[in-house]
Amino acid sequence: MLRKLLLSLALLAWLPSNLPAQTAEERGLAIALTADRRDTGFGDLTAELVMTLRNRRGGESIRRIRNRTLEVIGDGDKTLVIFDEPADVKGTAFLSYTHALKPDDQWLYLPALKRVKRISSANKSGPFMGSEFAYEDIGSQEVEKYTYKYLRDEILDGQDCFVIERYPRYKHSGYTRQVVWYDQSHYRVLKIDFYDRKDKLLKTLTFKGYQQYLDHYWRADVMEMVNHQTGKSTTLAWQHYRFRTGLTERDFDRNSLKRAR
Repeated sequence: MLRKLLLSLALLAWLPSNLPAQTAEERGLAIALTADRRDTGFGDLTAELVMTLRNRRGGESIRRIRNRTLEVIGDGDKTLVIFDEPADVKGTAFLSYTHALKPDDQWLYLPALKRVKRISSANKSGPFMGSEFAYEDIGSQEVEKYTYKYLRDEILDGQDCFVIERYPRYKHSGYTRQVVWYDQSHYRVLKIDFYDRKDKLLKTLTFKGYQQYLDHYWRADVMEMVNHQTGKSTTLAWQHYRFRTGLTERDFDRNSLKRAR
């Protein structure tokens, strides 16, 4: 038994030096694929959010939102966001079809005008409902949307992390690159730095209070986006996550925008 164990250890020590070296690009992609694979299979989910908008002087405004997401195997997920409060945005609904290899399809329903507005594929870097999130930040972040490069290992808030850089393939993206911290234990995203088209640090998104659902899927309780260039920030406080609720494609067609109440 001991001889077999020593032989196995010797083989493991021998293997890495005889395999082709993984490039930084290959390692970055491998980390992104592992994170994506670990989050596959949740089906659908609903959640409630409190969105807090803060201006540079610290003034706040609050919006209450519902989120519905349908996982789409082989393409990007579908997301419906419904605003319940305050009264001036009540009934506003946003629908996003994320795609892996082509620009996302996105629509916004404005109840005051009773019309559905399509978000132009060239305009997805604009702010989402006055927040520090851009339209392109909303919806699932499919692996194929970026190219990747591993940068380093680093400890963030006491957790061992992989730090990778990803570059949007989307030609109208408002970002030149994003630096992403994944914790090495569960491949959860802990922080993203966004760099603008002039390659200057624009925003930082942090994820806090991760909880595990269905003994598998991790979701953050709080997401905070800070705009370093304007001093504004937006916090999303998530609650009441529910998975596999029976949502279907019909819950995410364009008519669902007008039905959303």
